[in-house]
Amino acid sequence: MSMDIDKINSTFSGASAAEILAWAASLDGVTLSLACSFSPEDIAIIHHIRQAKLDIGVFAIDTGRLHEETYECAERVRTQLDVKIEWYFPQSAAVETLERNKGLYSFRNNVDDRHECCGIRKVEPLNRALSSLDGWITGQRRDQSVTRTELDHVSIDQGHQGILKLNPLASWSEEQLWDFIKSEDLPYNRLHDKDFPSIGCAPCTRAVREGSHPRTGRWWWED
Repeated sequence: MSMDIDKINSTFSGASAAEILAWAASLDGVTLSLACSFSPEDIAIIHHIRQAKLDIGVFAIDTGRLHEETYECAERVRTQLDVKIEWYFPQSAAVETLERNKGLYSFRNNVDDRHECCGIRKVEPLNRALSSLDGWITGQRRDQSVTRTELDHVSIDQGHQGILKLNPLASWSEEQLWDFIKSEDLPYNRLHDKDFPSIGCAPCTRAVREGSHPRTGRWWWED
């Protein structure tokens, strides 16, 4: 995809999420979809898409190990926001082989085994979902981690066949996000009310202490 990404990001400096999404939806011949994990960021983006009636899809990955609260949130999003969700699942043969050979909790053995599990349950379905798209949207924000402080609103994803990648909430703060969720009365995962700032698979996610970094609740046994 040929675009002057630096110029686009300069243009979008100070732009709203709604403006960025509207621009993306207006691109000729570009099929776009939001990668949704039912985070508050993703739900805010879905609300923007629905409000503006944009031609942008929504897909989600069911790893088979999600929290019950995540499934409940997904259903509330589907019904309350009236959105069709395209679900992707791991390849059953790969999951069966993994669990037969290494058991149900091999991801806690070492980092390589954790990456193997993530590769089967998350990465492969994501790659499959992106294979038919010209661009994808995430809810990533700059203040989520030190690795995202330079996050652009628009980029070319060289890791996925050079498709367009958009982060319309890149400049949003945590406070701004939750003010939006509450002011628009949007559904959200109720685990957030139980000190779960970052939510992934159930065996790999736990509550964090007040003041701790949100990601300390993920893969904590590796520390």
